Amino acid sequence: MRLQLARHPITELRWGDFTRLDNTTLEVDQDELRGIIQGDQRIESVDLQLVRPGENCRAGPVLDIIEPRAKEPDASPDFPGVLSSPAIAGSGTSHVLEGAAVTVLDGTPPKGPIRSVLEMSGPASEHSPYSSLQHVVMTPRAQPDLAGHAALNATQTAGLKAAVYLAQAGFGQTPAMTETFRPVGPNEPGHEGLPRVAYVGQIFSRQQTAEVDEQVLYGLNTNGMLPVLMHPNEWLDGALVASYRTSVGGAETYFYQNHPIITELYRRHDAGELNFVGTVATISGLDNEDRDRGTQIAAHLTKWSLNADAAVLTKYGGGVPHADMAETARLLENMGVRTSVMVSDMSRDRRVESALLFNFPEVDAIVYCGGNDTSWVVPPVERVIAGNPDAAETLSVSHTIGASAVVGVANSQGATHLRSVIY
Repeated sequence: MRLQLARHPITELRWGDFTRLDNTTLEVDQDELRGIIQGDQRIESVDLQLVRPGENCRAGPVLDIIEPRAKEPDASPDFPGVLSSPAIAGSGTSHVLEGAAVTVLDGTPPKGPIRSVLEMSGPASEHSPYSSLQHVVMTPRAQPDLAGHAALNATQTAGLKAAVYLAQAGFGQTPAMTETFRPVGPNEPGHEGLPRVAYVGQIFSRQQTAEVDEQVLYGLNTNGMLPVLMHPNEWLDGALVASYRTSVGGAETYFYQNHPIITELYRRHDAGELNFVGTVATISGLDNEDRDRGTQIAAHLTKWSLNADAAVLTKYGGGVPHADMAETARLLENMGVRTSVMVSDMSRDRRVESALLFNFPEVDAIVYCGGNDTSWVVPPVERVIAGNPDAAETLSVSHTIGASAVVGVANSQGATHLRSVIY
């Protein structure tokens, strides 16, 4: 399985008569984009706005952020299982508008505090990679009689369609750079004698009840899911999309498309430092029996199917995922597979006792990814883009915001911009 990313850098977005790529400027036909989104009868209307890096702007609540990507006709499909029939993602050429993003706002009234905010300026923005992107911010308005979960499904799907539409402007254009992800796996030749390293990543937590139409993995909501083997390219190329609750795990679709652990393992594989043998996708359990089932199968696949010498593990969410990840690592260590786990602290009291959710002596390579104890007082902004009027009032004024509420800052899966400091 070979994946090529044809990268087209974007330094400016503007509305135009046609959607086209002019060097590093993307012109967007607003009417055509609106027509594509409203082609879904579940969408009554859509608000479209452009936001640039450094602009004194705040937007939310964010449902998803997607990097514009589109597959060439002879490649695997765009977001299979969601925008097309199910098929295996991860092969062929994808055109990527690097530096651009489709940011989808949730138009439903918030229940409690807003937990996913895009900060484009001020102190919090300095810690989010999303503040440096050119954004098409869209707020689809679902038909008023639509059930809440169906409205979220329509809203997220609209964002994915928009991302593909924009990236198709790269068709026929010469990319600035082409990146190739070559085949990897337990039986691929060429890296004999190197440490065999796998990635074990949670993609959902059963702490939350998945909506019937969530589209997390190939269009399915992960209910009843057992750990599965996945080629790394599948993660990067549309097999996974964000849950309706991105704030729980900090995993926007953009994150999966640029998964930092997978791309780093690929880099070290290509440099001849290790042999990247594959990945296991899993979810955290609902109860102890569910945990035992999932952790043992994940460890078994890593050891016996991938024949790994070592594994990197990440979690999705808070305490239950934390414990499941640690138990998987403990099982692997006892099977002779060395592990490194990435943890985040979801407690708010800055106490070690609150953060200490496991104490396995054999699981001793731990990377801290930050948590809820980091916050900023953000100033008022000149421009607010809100999914609903209640959110607009909250976002417009100065307030204290935690790191986990700013998209792109706190991420327990390897994309965090926080670290621990001893002082």
